[in-house]
Amino acid sequence: MAHVEITAELVRDLLRDQHPDLADRPVRLGARGWDNQLWRLGADLAVRLPWATGSADALLRKEYAWLPTLAPRLPLPIPVPQRFGEPSERFPRPWLVTTWVPGTPADRVPVTRAADAAGTLATFLTALHRPAPDSAPAGRGRGGPLADHAGQFAAGLAAATGRGLIDDLDAVRAVWHDAVTAPRWTGPALWLHADLHPANVLTADGTFCGVIDFGDLCVGDPAYDLAAGWLLLPDDDSTDQFHAAYQPTPDAATLRRARGWATARALGGILIGDAGVHGRPGGKPTWGPPAHAALRRLVATHH
Repeated sequence: MAHVEITAELVRDLLRDQHPDLADRPVRLGARGWDNQLWRLGADLAVRLPWATGSADALLRKEYAWLPTLAPRLPLPIPVPQRFGEPSERFPRPWLVTTWVPGTPADRVPVTRAADAAGTLATFLTALHRPAPDSAPAGRGRGGPLADHAGQFAAGLAAATGRGLIDDLDAVRAVWHDAVTAPRWTGPALWLHADLHPANVLTADGTFCGVIDFGDLCVGDPAYDLAAGWLLLPDDDSTDQFHAAYQPTPDAATLRRARGWATARALGGILIGDAGVHGRPGGKPTWGPPAHAALRRLVATHH
């Protein structure tokens, strides 16, 4: 895939070509994410352009197709696509103009008002987790059976253990085993965000104020998103409050599966954080501390 350097000038040129009414707004870099770069466009809009992964094009098209119908029922701001950018000679991939959601990612500024954040997260996921139409996107393995990820989990655990990042290997394995052996989800295919880690949830004034990056939006088992309690909230009390406030109340099997997904996601965050500390490609040093904290709690509260 030909690599095009993304600059403010390029963003302006693309807008001039396809959405000239927006081309005079100020343009500045907002963030470089895993799949996309985000450029601020004036005060209330942003341009998302794929840059690092081949899969980003399909994710942007999916957001453009589905988010405008989901956004009105969600109680937190999300980036709502406003315009579509077609691939062109100047930039051979699709891109979006979306609303800008203010706030700071939770991996940089975690929540401090835990009870408020727990309620906010529960209300958001209760609103999102509704049965999806048959045409809704499937999940690249997210939201499906946990056991399908056993090989990936074992490899990640071995890598993290080899780097000295895991304190109690047997305890981590025990949490995973309990989750994998829980009864599977047999309910309807529900809408999932499917990527609720600290870099994709925004905070302000000590609580959650927005949710971004719906590229993995899909349908499946709500346990995948319910794992976010351990990843995003600061203590067991607030995670319990989150699960209690979510409707319908999750059964024991769903919470066991959620704990397994949380363990897998925490392990991934630990590895990405470690890569960031050591300057390896794809590393993000801010991902390590919340992932380590989540894994410590998951292991400590498992009986």
